[in-house]
Parts: sequence; structure tokens; C-alpha cells
Amino acid sequence: MVAPFETPAPRVPKAAGLNCPSCGAAIELHAQGWAVSVVCGACGAQLDATNENLKVLQYGERVTAKPRIPLGTRGTWKGAPWDVIGFQVVTIIVESTKYSWTEYVCFNPYRGFLYLSEYEGHWNVIEKLRRRPDREDGGDRPTVRLNGTTYKHFQTATAYTTAALGEFPWEVRMGDQVVSRDFVAPPYILSAEASGDEVTWSLGTYTPSEVIQKAFGLVTPLMHPIGVFANQPNPHADLPKRMLERFALALIALVLLLILNVTLAGNRTVFERAFTFSRAPETPASVTDAFELAGRTSNVAIDLESDLDNDWLFLALSLINESTGETREVTRQLSYYHGSDSDGSWTEGNRRESLRIASVPGGRYFLRVQAEGGEPAKSSASYTVRIRRDAPHYGFYGIAVLALLVPVVLSIFPSASFESRRWAESDHAPTASSDSDDDE
Repeated sequence: MVAPFETPAPRVPKAAGLNCPSCGAAIELHAQGWAVSVVCGACGAQLDATNENLKVLQYGERVTAKPRIPLGTRGTWKGAPWDVIGFQVVTIIVESTKYSWTEYVCFNPYRGFLYLSEYEGHWNVIEKLRRRPDREDGGDRPTVRLNGTTYKHFQTATAYTTAALGEFPWEVRMGDQVVSRDFVAPPYILSAEASGDEVTWSLGTYTPSEVIQKAFGLVTPLMHPIGVFANQPNPHADLPKRMLERFALALIALVLLLILNVTLAGNRTVFERAFTFSRAPETPASVTDAFELAGRTSNVAIDLESDLDNDWLFLALSLINESTGETREVTRQLSYYHGSDSDGSWTEGNRRESLRIASVPGGRYFLRVQAEGGEPAKSSASYTVRIRRDAPHYGFYGIAVLALLVPVVLSIFPSASFESRRWAESDHAPTASSDSDDDE
């Protein structure tokens, strides 16, 4: 984006005063010797600015459109003064709907012409190019390259002048038509206007309305932009990148915490025993010898491992404090099945499980194990119970990673939504192909 610089403006030659040959109204020529035509603000007549008598080129009607930047306003852009000398309304028709925008001609006798365009509060500062783009590629979605930047085709339409006031460096007439092709690479828009065999290229830079207001010293604020414009910068474009950077930092912190957790965790095996479960009726529960859970209050991990083969086993485990009788109960089902069918080999279930009891105080404990279930064809099953004190907790870190990923994923939607709204107004709207298919 080009920003204005507040520097003293050099002296600009005084405007020449003439009269309209159609209605006699006074006309000031700010760009005498540069302007090709001028439109009378009183009667709307288009006059030949190169003729000393201002020959009438076309009679018109009084223009009722009111410029947001009044003609004669002086502004400062890129350290140079510019007078607003011309104003026109340009219209295109898309699917029987008219869309109009305004264009302003700014003049500096030492630098030539500068142009502004405005559509529903969206402003562009435009400069005419002295050369064509480096390369233009066709196809369903053409692109052009200029100074190493690729511009995507946005829209092609026939534009015509519907109102004009002031001076212009070309012969302006009501109803003049050009075929306009716009290519965008926000914040820039590259436009080609073809009239007959002549093609003129220009480069526009999206500029916030408050910058235009300050540059031209306007007291009344310009209207707030409505909707999304073709080359309006996406305010959310960097959001996914920023969120991904924050996710990376948080992930590094989590990894460090995990390493610290694993390093400091005791993870001591305090009990291990193999059991055999017989499927005889009314099989009693097994009670283990007492074992010590030393140290401060911490977690207890119970690892289960079995030799199940197309079989299942349900275990109810009670960790009981020998002194207080306080009981902590957990249950888990082990199962493992395998086979093959028309789709190939398959397996289901797991012979191994691990569960955790949080915040178990130190002391002497014993374990009560009640096993049941199983396939009738299986007479018995073997399994091992292992108890670890102060085991590392990995599940928290997995949940934390998923939680941190949520804002990263969500950050994609604002940017994608903005781009969707942008291209919905183009010749390449996302629904265009489906609508075409429906029509067929």
C-alpha cells in the first residue's frame, strides 16, 4: 500500500478561466495543454479542451452525481500535490444487474496524471502502465505476470461511461465503451481496457478510505467499505501462520514437560503376579499378598496382559488399603479374536490393557481380583497383573496436543471465508460450474 507523505506542496500554475460555449457557464482548466476534453458542470456538455473556444463535442444533461472528493480539491500523494480535476461514473451490467463505480482524475503539471477509483467505500490508487505485462497465460482461469508477481483473472466486462464532470486526458463521451479485464494479486489489481485495437494497462493499489481522506484533507469521513473488494487484502491471511507458530511453541513446551515428567516419575513396579482363571462354576475371587505403595500421594498404573485366543475375559479389580480398608475399584474387559474371510485376515480386540488410578496415598495395599466370562469352549485363561507406582501420564499430552490444534484449524476458516466472498463476485465464483451443470 502506498501511503501519503506530508511534505510542503510546490507551487502549481493557476487554472485558466473560460466559458462553456453551450450554456455560458464559467469553466476552469487546471490541466490546460494536457487535458483533451472537459465536461461542463452546469449543462453536461462535453467540450474539446484542445480547442481555444472549447468546441462542443457532445451536448449532454446536467450531472447529478456528486463526487465524494469535490473537483478542485488538492491533496498530497507520494510527497507531491495533486488537484482533482475530473470525475466519472462507470457502469457494467452483469446478469442484467448494473454495477457502477466512480473514478477521479488527479493532475500535477510536473508529474502528469494519477487516478483514483471507488466502489462502495473501497478505494484504489491507479497508475497507467507504460508497458504490457511480462506474460499472459490463457485457459479457463487466465493469469498475467508483472514484475515477478502473478495476477489471477477476476472479471471481464464491458464498461461504459454514464456520467462525467471536469477535465480528462482523453476525449470523453457519454456511452463510451471499453472491454475491461481485471486481474488481482491483493493488494494490487491489474486492469486492461480495450477500445478498438488499443489496449491500455493500469495498476491499482488498494488503499484504505481513511488514507484517502487524510491525503486530500477531507473533513467528512468517507463511507465505510461494504463487502469484500476484488483486490482487498485479506485481514485474516496471516492468522493461520501466526496460530501455527504459537502451536509450535506450545508443542515444544509440551515436549519439555513430557521429558520432565518421564524423568521425574518413579514408575516403579511394586507388584506383579500371574493368574489362571478356571471357568468352573462359582470361581472365587483371588486376593494377593500385601505390597507397599511408598512415597507421597501419586498415581497407580495397573497393566493387564493375557494369552486370550478367540476368547474374552472380564476383570473387576479392587485396590484395598490394608490399614483403613479404603477401596478403589476398576474394571476392564480383555478380548482377542482373529480369523479370515473373503476380505482377508482380520483381528479384533487386544490382549493387553492398561488403566490408571489417580491420587493413591502411600501405604500397604492388597489387590482383590474377580474374573468372569469367556467362551464356553475355553476351559481356562491366563493373565498377568502388574502394578506400577508413580507412572508417567501420556494421555494428558495427547489431549493437550488436540486442544492446541483446535485454534489452528479454526484459524483457517476466517481467511477461507474472506476469499470465498471475494471470488463469489468474480467470473470464477465457486458455484459457477455447478450452476452451469444444472442449466445443462
